[in-house]
Amino acid sequence: MTLDWGRAIVALSGRTVYDAVGEVYFRVSPGELIDTNATDPAQPVIPFILRASGVWLAALAVLAVSSLRAQETVERPSGGFSLGQNYPNPFNPETRIPFDLDEELFSDGDTPVVSIRIFNILQQLVAVPTALRHPLGEGVPVSDLEYPGPGRYEAYWDGTDGSGREVASGIYLMQLTVNGASQTRKMYVTK
Repeated sequence: MTLDWGRAIVALSGRTVYDAVGEVYFRVSPGELIDTNATDPAQPVIPFILRASGVWLAALAVLAVSSLRAQETVERPSGGFSLGQNYPNPFNPETRIPFDLDEELFSDGDTPVVSIRIFNILQQLVAVPTALRHPLGEGVPVSDLEYPGPGRYEAYWDGTDGSGREVASGIYLMQLTVNGASQTRKMYVTK
């Protein structure tokens, strides 16, 4: 079985792919390649379950989009903030998430409200990282947190979920939201 997220080609040798409720989504003949660039990019991302050798694996159906990169924002959009790539990436077990807040967010004397959330590939909330070097102190969750001025900031994630358990290896999405506008990037956990 091969999932090549970068080139958006999925090869599932002789496997059956099930949708999120356990019904057969499609079957793949041995050696068959599915080029997701040939699909309609307007279709939504579909979570699916793959049964391989008797083990159920949750995955993201890149069959409905050109690639997982559709989830990722890499250009600096207008809006006065940007989400940097976490480092190290891939990581085990912890990482830092850099982000920038530009002067324009503070031009009217307002204080921007910032949240960072970590999602799994099924877009389920996994964790909320903590702030580093924030005026309220280290370890404050970055959830509706006000920042006093422009600059480069960082958040820290220890690789655990909301219950304190280490997360599994795989692709995760980090989402930075500032005053209601969001940017998202991929990150990779390896064990």
